[in-house]
Amino acid sequence: MTAPTMHPGTRRPDLENAVEVTDLHKKFGDFEVLKGLDMNFKNGAITTVLGPSGTGKSVLLKHMVALLEPDRGDVVFYGEKVSGMTQAEKLQMRQRYGVLFQDGALFGSMNIYDNVAFPLRKHTDKSEEEIRDLIIRRLTEVGLDRSLTKFPNEVSGGMRKRAGFARALVLNPDVVLFDEPDSGLDPVRTSLLNDLILDMHAEHGGTYLLVTHNIPTARKVSDYVGLVWQGRKIHYGPTEEAFDSEDPFVRQFLAGDSAGPLGMD
Repeated sequence: MTAPTMHPGTRRPDLENAVEVTDLHKKFGDFEVLKGLDMNFKNGAITTVLGPSGTGKSVLLKHMVALLEPDRGDVVFYGEKVSGMTQAEKLQMRQRYGVLFQDGALFGSMNIYDNVAFPLRKHTDKSEEEIRDLIIRRLTEVGLDRSLTKFPNEVSGGMRKRAGFARALVLNPDVVLFDEPDSGLDPVRTSLLNDLILDMHAEHGGTYLLVTHNIPTARKVSDYVGLVWQGRKIHYGPTEEAFDSEDPFVRQFLAGDSAGPLGMD
């Protein structure tokens, strides 16, 4: 099959991969979470990483934004090794990431407008007028332009996710990370969030990486699918290739079957 076409909004179109993970190892005490993980995230594409709980997906995300240091291996961000960056350079790199956490991770003491404005006030010297123009635009895109003054505890879980998405996009990041974006959402709201992810990617470009257990989400939004098991890559490739795979683990996990190499432990 033909690989997905690179989006015209792709940053550094000369690079095939936005982020490369090479031979990543990480132990916590005696427990080895990552055991030589290799995975490249295609520039301008949407990639979903799937795998059983406790297999290292969230640990992978933390390495990508340099919140954890690998015991061995490296992460390469747009051609630059993260291990060779100074702390100041790592901070600059993190500003090129947008992150949507499981619950939106909004500040409970701030209304939706101020939550979305927070990165702009902290990391830019834009005027409040410029900030307002950006916030209204982003919140309109996610359907929250009438909820500016509401607080996180006054809106639904789906609305908190959308507000978190708006905040993740507000600095026009090169890479957006989604950590279980559909966690806690019913099937209808999950489908609507997936539509929003596709719409925002089509509008703004960039590289999107989703970590999820939701197979319909992976099938719907992904250009590429990676599967991680016991700290290693089991599969990586175009979405259709994953769902047509004859590999026993890939087939079992994507089909949700009880029979196969993946058990309860």
